[in-house]
Amino acid sequence: MNKKYLLPLLVLAAIVTFSSCSNKLKPLAQEYIKAEPQPLEAIGGQVPVTINATFPAKWFNKKAVVTVTPVLRYAGGEAWGTAYTYQGEKVAGNNQVIPQKEGANVTMKSSFAYKPEMKKSELYLTFDAKIKNKTIKLPDVKIGDGVVATSELANAASATPAIGADKFQRIIKEAHSANIMFLIQQAELRSKELSKQEVSDWKDLVKNADEAPNQNVAIEISAYASPDGGVKLNTGLAERREGNTSKFLNRELKKQKIDVPVDARYTAQDWEGFQELVSKSNIQDKDLVLRVLSMYQDPEQRENEIKNISAVFSTLADEILPQLRRSRLTANIEIIGKSDDEISALVKSNPKELSVEEILYAATLTNNDGEKESIYKKASELYANDFRTWNNIGMQRFKAGDLAKAEEMFNKANSVKANPESNMNLGLIALTKGDKAKAQQLLGSASGVNELSEALGVLYLQQGEYAKAVNSFGSIKSNNAALAQILVKDYSKAQQTLAGVANADATTDYLKAVVAARTNNSSDVINSLKSAIAKDRSLAKEAAADLEFAKYVTNADFSSLVK
Repeated sequence: MNKKYLLPLLVLAAIVTFSSCSNKLKPLAQEYIKAEPQPLEAIGGQVPVTINATFPAKWFNKKAVVTVTPVLRYAGGEAWGTAYTYQGEKVAGNNQVIPQKEGANVTMKSSFAYKPEMKKSELYLTFDAKIKNKTIKLPDVKIGDGVVATSELANAASATPAIGADKFQRIIKEAHSANIMFLIQQAELRSKELSKQEVSDWKDLVKNADEAPNQNVAIEISAYASPDGGVKLNTGLAERREGNTSKFLNRELKKQKIDVPVDARYTAQDWEGFQELVSKSNIQDKDLVLRVLSMYQDPEQRENEIKNISAVFSTLADEILPQLRRSRLTANIEIIGKSDDEISALVKSNPKELSVEEILYAATLTNNDGEKESIYKKASELYANDFRTWNNIGMQRFKAGDLAKAEEMFNKANSVKANPESNMNLGLIALTKGDKAKAQQLLGSASGVNELSEALGVLYLQQGEYAKAVNSFGSIKSNNAALAQILVKDYSKAQQTLAGVANADATTDYLKAVVAARTNNSSDVINSLKSAIAKDRSLAKEAAADLEFAKYVTNADFSSLVK
């Protein structure tokens, strides 16, 4: 060929070659992509991922549009994450522009709804690329393996349901009072006062209490003088009133053959009673009187200042002070209830003789769950209008794993009377169904329930708020509490909690194995898994797929356990 034609042909070939290459996109190398965390982790029922990628210099065609989507593939399915679209400098659109010359770093956040099959999975980035109207095929890039799903061991069904507690009191204390009134500056007892119905009823009550085999009675005499007239005068007056009242009462007790302890005392100036009566009254300027009482502590100064309020003192003298010239008789009665043995016997032989408080208390006297439920059923038959009877049947069904019947009983309890205990228990039921929004609403209506902190701990676990879960569980020793501590990486505390679980089960041992794996204690991993699998054979398959034990797959003892 003639040399004068050769150079133009070479130039033309170079132009064609460059033009052809510029219309292509190369596969994005794995080295330019980083997914975190590694491996992925289930948190609050989701598998979140943050992907940091770099489009290197000269990689992005000026006329290209590239949509990047993460996809998590597992046996039997795949889950697609959030798609991000990027465009070249010469594309008319609203997507992030990637300069061709410099390239760019991008961050993509995504999340997948967790499924157990995702424990064994692979995370890929997929690319949907076009230059003008031409589709460019780019290969998927693998950027991760597997999902750690330890948080999914949270189990609302193992939490402690709320009991409708009994209010049984072995000893019920009652105080019954009667007043004997005196005239101003006098200490003599008047027959009118001694024979009035109030005093007569009080004496009968003391006699009945003394004769009752299950009651104890003790008497107090408190004699007072009103706070007018000076301390010296009132001291002698109150003392004489106490002495005269004591003589009268001793004669009456002797006449009735009642032998009970009597404690007598007197108060010279009853400022406390005065303040109480004034505060409850509607007298004019009562706030001014109360202010004087708060400003002055000296009795004489108080009295003088109050007398200086001339507009109100006459009302005080007529309405308040006469009520303070008295001796108060108080009968302190203790009513002693049935013994534990009596209650346990009656709940079996004749529960109708027991109050609802006694029947509910009877259920606490046995450790047999079957007997407890039987007692609660008897209680519901006799006291159907007490929500606690239905709630507590539901509580027993919840413990037995019969969640459908438990839910029915909790709803029944709420229909009898809306109550925080049943709301909390229904919140636990909602958590077992994965309905965190409903659970949060129900638990929010369970204020004051003793078991609420544990239920909230489970809710926070399922929401992925592990630090809040730890705080809510506090010192509770349970699998859920230990799980929260593991997830905040407090392994020492988790070990202590697991060691203190009252009814350790297969999950307890499995969590011990997780702690051992995270703290590089291979012998405890094997021993704990061996115990867990012996209690629940299905955990062998779980352990085999669990990335918590990934570094033990080549361990012969581990392999023999999980095969």
